Amino acid sequence: MRTLKKLLLAALALLLVLALVLAANTWRQGSRQLEVAPLAALPVDEAAVAARLSEAIALPTVSSRDDASLNAQQFRQLHALLQARFPQIHAKLRREVVGDLSLLYTWQGSVPTAAPLLLMAHQDVVPIAPGSEKNWTHPPFSGAIADGYVWGRGSWDDKGNLMAQMEAVEALLASGYQPERTIYLAYGADEEVAGLRGAAHIAALLKERKVHLDMVLDEGLLITEGMLPGLRSPAALVGIAEKGYLSVVLKFSATPGHSSMPPPKGTSAIGMMSAALKRVDDEQLPAGIRGVAGEMFATLAPEMSGFSRVALSNLWLFAPVVQRQLEASASTNAMLRTTTAITVAHAGMKENVLPAEASATVNYRLLPGDTKEAILERLKNQVAQATQSDKFSLYALPGQVNASKVAPTDSAQYALINRTVREVFPGTLVAPGLMIAASDSIHYSEISDHIFKFSPVRAKPEDLARFHGTNERLGTSNYADLIRFYHRLLSQGAKAP
Repeated sequence: MRTLKKLLLAALALLLVLALVLAANTWRQGSRQLEVAPLAALPVDEAAVAARLSEAIALPTVSSRDDASLNAQQFRQLHALLQARFPQIHAKLRREVVGDLSLLYTWQGSVPTAAPLLLMAHQDVVPIAPGSEKNWTHPPFSGAIADGYVWGRGSWDDKGNLMAQMEAVEALLASGYQPERTIYLAYGADEEVAGLRGAAHIAALLKERKVHLDMVLDEGLLITEGMLPGLRSPAALVGIAEKGYLSVVLKFSATPGHSSMPPPKGTSAIGMMSAALKRVDDEQLPAGIRGVAGEMFATLAPEMSGFSRVALSNLWLFAPVVQRQLEASASTNAMLRTTTAITVAHAGMKENVLPAEASATVNYRLLPGDTKEAILERLKNQVAQATQSDKFSLYALPGQVNASKVAPTDSAQYALINRTVREVFPGTLVAPGLMIAASDSIHYSEISDHIFKFSPVRAKPEDLARFHGTNERLGTSNYADLIRFYHRLLSQGAKAP
């Protein structure tokens, strides 16, 4: 009995020590947020700027990977609209058309030796899913202004950023502002189909001119509200890196024949494909709270409440629990690993015929540190083991790219974005994040070490389905804040060091 009592006392003592350690670790994690005074709101005629954004949305600038001329007239109408609505820009900045439909503007700085800045957006939009038009509250290319929003495809992705940047530059020009650094505005016309005709050519042109950019800011992560448990304040996640992209086609060959005489189990084209895809889907790449994701949670942990704060401040103990929770959500799971998605499968043409060939496409989004070559080799081994056959081939589709470099957060460039968010959106937390989708800015990696992916768009969990989906919209007051954000960013960031 005495021994049991000693064991219980020892256990209680250990629990007390553990509780004290957890509490100490939690409370010593001080806030990493910059202390800045809120900025007086720049006067913006909300109705007028919303009307101009509406005009841009009404032009269905849907891009195509295969047909560079698709909707070319719509893009040229957008160019004409920009010229008509932003006369100061077109009178005082140099405008170049690159790759037929993409635009590059140059605002020459007064200090030629100061490294320039580049703001990016894209003109093109994704198409509307056939049959979904009836589900829109307002027609997808109406640009309707209703209920405090501008509605339509491109309002969020990415004409909102494009038009807000133009509004900010136009206002700065009207006030007589002269930047010390040169400012570039780059607007690709094919971002939604990899940017190979637009952003890639603009980046190559700047590289040829020996331009090295002090900072690049492109579309990206958002100002999230209510998306992270335990976090009450809005959080602006600034993308400091972008995942890589790799799509691989698998092809399986077998002897065709009549379905009444099937081959041995697992040796048909479809049987081999099924076994291979099950193996690939079951054996996902490993996840971990590390790298950019680790830095993001370390930055946000001190701002959280309850168990979320304790757990994220003590990952040495709670990492398995936290990781399981994060892996359960598609959006947070994508931050932790190189993701694997089976996106296309083709096989057969008639119910009583064994096909000679079956094929499937697997799409990977690569974490920084994982490489295309390693993923391809891994996939090849998985398929060979699953099928016990060499009757397959695989190849990567065009557009493959490794993950971007990781922009440093201990830099003046990151601090500029951080400070601007805190000034324009008071009470908003700022943390680094990982861009899990693709953007045009990945093409600029050779001419800048400070590439950030951030859109100052407020979003709640229910808004995420609008991205490339139905009822895309942007709040008119939020849009006015986009303009204020870019106006402040340029007026401060274009100063020479």
